[in-house]
Amino acid sequence: MGDRGGAGGPRIGVFVCHCGSNIGGTVDCPAVAEYATTLENVVVARANIYTCSTVGQEEIKKQIREHGLDRIVVASCTPRLHEATFKRVGEEAGLNPYMVHMVNLREQCSWVHQGDKERATEKAKELVRMGVARARMLEPLTAQELGVERRVLVIGGGIAGIQASLDLAAQGLEVVLVERLPSIGGRMAQLDKTFPTGDCAICVLAPKMVEVLHTPGIRLMTYSEVREVAGHAGSFDVRIERKPRYVDESKCVGCGICAENCPGGAPSEFDMGIGRRKAIYVPFPQAAPLKYTIDPASCIHFKTGKCGLCRKNCPTGAIDFEMKPQEVRVRVGAIIVATGFDPYTPHVHGYWGYREFANVITALELERMINASGPTRGEVRRPSDGAAPKRVAFIQCVGSRNWKATSNKYCSRVCCMYTMKLAQLLKEHYQDISTSVYYIDIRAFGKGFEEFYHRVRSMAGVEYIRGRPARLTEDPRTKNITIRAEETLLNKITEREFDLVVLSIGMVPSEGTEALGRMLGIPRSPDGFFQEVHPKLRPVDTSRDGVFICGCAQGPKDIPDTVAQAKAAASSAAAMLARGKVILEPTTAEVDEALCEGCGLCASLCPYGAPSLVETGSGKKARIQKALCHGCGTCAAACPRLAITVRGFSDEQLESEMAAALPGEGEKVENGRGVGG
Repeated sequence: MGDRGGAGGPRIGVFVCHCGSNIGGTVDCPAVAEYATTLENVVVARANIYTCSTVGQEEIKKQIREHGLDRIVVASCTPRLHEATFKRVGEEAGLNPYMVHMVNLREQCSWVHQGDKERATEKAKELVRMGVARARMLEPLTAQELGVERRVLVIGGGIAGIQASLDLAAQGLEVVLVERLPSIGGRMAQLDKTFPTGDCAICVLAPKMVEVLHTPGIRLMTYSEVREVAGHAGSFDVRIERKPRYVDESKCVGCGICAENCPGGAPSEFDMGIGRRKAIYVPFPQAAPLKYTIDPASCIHFKTGKCGLCRKNCPTGAIDFEMKPQEVRVRVGAIIVATGFDPYTPHVHGYWGYREFANVITALELERMINASGPTRGEVRRPSDGAAPKRVAFIQCVGSRNWKATSNKYCSRVCCMYTMKLAQLLKEHYQDISTSVYYIDIRAFGKGFEEFYHRVRSMAGVEYIRGRPARLTEDPRTKNITIRAEETLLNKITEREFDLVVLSIGMVPSEGTEALGRMLGIPRSPDGFFQEVHPKLRPVDTSRDGVFICGCAQGPKDIPDTVAQAKAAASSAAAMLARGKVILEPTTAEVDEALCEGCGLCASLCPYGAPSLVETGSGKKARIQKALCHGCGTCAAACPRLAITVRGFSDEQLESEMAAALPGEGEKVENGRGVGG
């Protein structure tokens, strides 16, 4: 093949990847490469087994240098996987990284046309032809660098937020840890034991909670909520509201005299409403910080203007009924979202019997009962009569894996295991109790989980019944619950009576997830949890640079996975801040003010808040804050005056691809006709 770049014209190299058999099993890659050599301005084309491998990358560099290429087309997998790889390869060979264009032959061709190699190969040629047309229109771009604040905001004080904060502080970074409740600890603080090791949950958690209090680099803000986030990666301006505790934290010593004298009260949220707390309270004895909080909704003083016994009896004068919300502003370089989960509420009337039958409870309610510091001091009692149950049934997959009764089709990943743990704890507490578990299948995939499952079945004597209950009924006299189910291993329908039924409920996104997602400009996946950029390669990154997610904010997971992901998020945030700068992609929108009429449609539609209207000498005009722009193109597509262009995705560049897609219309080939026609 001769030099077909032409004097002064683009010099394009095309590299077609087999991706093993992912592409090469369906597409004739050598034929595609051979076809590419016939396209105008293509100087060289090669087919490689694995273009992303070291050999493949070196081959690209070699061809760039030997043929003086000024742009390349890599026809391989999705740009989400390897666009950064090939940009780096081009840059190392002397190319501007934005002179690299990728064509997706895997997801958009070979995977969807398996079994039809001839047509897949023809489509691959067309895609490459379009890519080459686009490559001709590429222009060099330059990324922008901005400084960073060496401070991280962590939202959520459960085990994920605690671990991330401690890891960040250990690397010398300042941390602002914000928790909306009066204490950190999250859901893990409500647990009695952890599976499969049987460790005391609070014994594991409490030392970390205390460490947060005593780590100099961590600023803990409990009973506070993030209200506004502006700015960009490296420099976010955050407005935080500190809700009034009506107790001066600097004076409160946590003695509890106020609560002893308080006549008001309400169901304890920490004990899932089984026990009660006073109107002035700490959620649980190991709370951190151990500072009391007044709940105005249950406080007699706030409701009637009378009482005030807490103020009269407080030895340090910490009670302040006049306390107002406070606004705190901080500037941070990165944000980690660790907002956890909420337990599913089995609200389907007439199905699970929850809140219809007294002796149907959730697993988290049983968890609080069986906890020595819980509302019943570790004694499991039937809500109907306070008697100790002798026959207990667990029902699995409530609020998970259900395609009919609820919208939660996902597996919550922990229900099988915590049910085993609770069944074993019941056996340990009560030798004469019988426990049965209704299940679809058992998912025990973690380290030591399978062994724990067999230990519970064989040694603890827990009965496993395969089948989903069809109906629960209550005996109006005894309040016992009868479960009617099809037991698939016996191939018959049975009805069994139990003293207590425990629903193994799944996880749902925590309250406020949707609003927080809108505030931060990060998307949620179809299950409602926050969406990571890539489940394998960027599991803690979000589509907004500088914002990371971890723990159950990203999806259901157990404690070990939560801690591991919190460490990953802390590492990612620290790595970004350690560089001392953030690099902003240049593929951002820009406004032609001569065309802009200042209608504001772009500002109203942008999911990242990048456009804004400013007054100019010729009226209102849209301006793009490049640090916020992700180059999604929403504004450009919506602009009625065609005043907005996204660099790297101009109309001319996109039209060149479309023209090349039309047989015989857009592309000139050596034999004078389009291949796809």
